Amino acid sequence: MTENLEQIVARVIAELQREGVSPASPVSATPTPSSGLVVDLPDPTVQEERHRLRVENPYDPDGLKNLCAATNARIGVGRTGARPKTASLLLFQADHGVTQDAIYGVVPEETKTALDLFSVSTKAADRAEYLLRPDLGRLLTDEAKALINERCKKDPDVQICIGDGLSAAAITNNLVNIYPVIQQGLSSAGLSMGTPFFIENCRVGVMNDVNTIVRAKVVMLLIGERPGLGIADAMSVYMGFDPQPGKSDADRDLICMITTHGGTNPLEAGAYVVEVVKKMIQHGASGVKLRELATGA
Repeated sequence: MTENLEQIVARVIAELQREGVSPASPVSATPTPSSGLVVDLPDPTVQEERHRLRVENPYDPDGLKNLCAATNARIGVGRTGARPKTASLLLFQADHGVTQDAIYGVVPEETKTALDLFSVSTKAADRAEYLLRPDLGRLLTDEAKALINERCKKDPDVQICIGDGLSAAAITNNLVNIYPVIQQGLSSAGLSMGTPFFIENCRVGVMNDVNTIVRAKVVMLLIGERPGLGIADAMSVYMGFDPQPGKSDADRDLICMITTHGGTNPLEAGAYVVEVVKKMIQHGASGVKLRELATGA
């Protein structure tokens, strides 16, 4: 038999009370002198709330606690009937908002200026086209090619490029830490560096287009990764020996998940990147071919 309205309201109130919410307390958008802004739910993004176990009466509490401590996956969040709990839904929406900011965000000009980076663009005219047409993000515009040809050194050992990719936050948060480590490491190894620059609406395959102009032994692309619902500022470094049109991911090496939020620290990643580049130049290869040469397979 279908519940009447009073029964439904009673069930909702009971659920709110179980989650520590007082439905009788109104939400005020106006700060009060004594207590500040009044809200009726705790911030779901703070660490205590983010990792709170919300399964009621678990069969194995210690097992559930250990399982949740071993992963960042959204487990142990509980349910309300067929639906997620309010706190879990709010956290999901908050994290989704962060990913949208990362995808549609713009790397600040001061981030580029600090490293003396000039900017070029791919054939993706704007962010909407970039997301719908990955192929256009792999090709430089004619204007970009002309500017790179004009401003960049030719035939260096290593050409460094920086691209926004799918997370502007990855570049904004990590570039200032990883770039000096890479720069100093390459210099200490006696490797010459090309003129670094920034690529807007960038996909990994643009490395091939870049090297038709600068003719570097190794091209390195620092790019924002696709954000997840937990970490939205992870950077990847793609490296390829003599990338040219037609080469694919099988011809590249990659270090991913570079972030201070649960990934590889940018300082550590920068040092490792330099070691990979040195191996590429030593063996004259990258990707699968480098693995075969380095291991004698």
